[in-house]
Amino acid sequence: MTPPPLTVTLMNAASRQRWDEFVFNHPDATFFHRAGWQDVIERHFGHRTWFLAAESNGQIRAILPLAQVKSRLFGHTLVSLPFCVYGGIVARDAEAAEALDREAQALAIRLGVDHLEYRQLQPRHPEWHTRSVYATFRRSLLPTPEENLLAIPRKQRAMVRKGIAGGLRSHVDHDTDQLFKCYAASVHRLGTPVFSRRYFAFLAETFSDACEVLSIEHGGKPVSAVLSFRFRDQILPYYGGGELQARQLAANDFMYWEVMRRACEAGCTVFDFGRSKVGTGSFAFKKNWGFEPQPLHYECHMVGAAAPRDNQPLNPRFALFIRAWKLLPRGVANALGPHLVRQLG
Repeated sequence: MTPPPLTVTLMNAASRQRWDEFVFNHPDATFFHRAGWQDVIERHFGHRTWFLAAESNGQIRAILPLAQVKSRLFGHTLVSLPFCVYGGIVARDAEAAEALDREAQALAIRLGVDHLEYRQLQPRHPEWHTRSVYATFRRSLLPTPEENLLAIPRKQRAMVRKGIAGGLRSHVDHDTDQLFKCYAASVHRLGTPVFSRRYFAFLAETFSDACEVLSIEHGGKPVSAVLSFRFRDQILPYYGGGELQARQLAANDFMYWEVMRRACEAGCTVFDFGRSKVGTGSFAFKKNWGFEPQPLHYECHMVGAAAPRDNQPLNPRFALFIRAWKLLPRGVANALGPHLVRQLG
């Protein structure tokens, strides 16, 4: 009996539900494979996307979300997936995976990009150029909040207790305006361009079933906030930050503990702390919580360039820009930042 032919199609309005059903049911799929990211990338950032699916007999056997980021400053790439930690091919079998891989490489050539990039937890093409910049931090949650608190290393646990003793309070809502203020304050101190206020509202609207904002208050005033995603049994605190006094109050430490505590009580079993650049303060902070870094495999198939551009803030050539950005008034930085962030991906 001849097996049904395998075809590569683009996700559309009629196939979105089947796409997300595949994502929610495949153990290797991530939150960043959800169909909603097409709306975020196309409608908010204005980048063209190709959400590829390999199908046979009406059944999806593999998916690969792709987006084209074209920038005079930062290069021309085809990425799975920009603005996301994870991406790449998710497949039920090797034949379907290979079909999408071939189509993606052919698309990269047709578009004339500098390179095609897969962002993955596991390697697929060790022969490609691998950017070993990021690691992710994931850990199983224990059954009770008390057990999870005791699992935090002593020094970091002391910071959590400091926040508790200091009278900090948390609440969950969808107030992305407050989140933006805290996040923008943090990234401005780092000299990093900020996403727009509208971006966070768009995320909350697009993923309303799986998106929440947790805010921390001291004396009735917000001092820190974090936007988290929920996916299956996982909690993913993704965008967080705090006002200047947050560090003194241990507000960020208390904030992530509150995310963990509430997730545990809600039945989540995995805490995904997300990616951080190796050698940064964020990387060290997550290790201090007892999380072991897991290298991410960002594999680049070179098409029109010899090597990927180094667009990371740790690149010494950006040092002067970072110092200058810190000196900008926050309002100016908040207005200019989204135009730069859009080109980075």
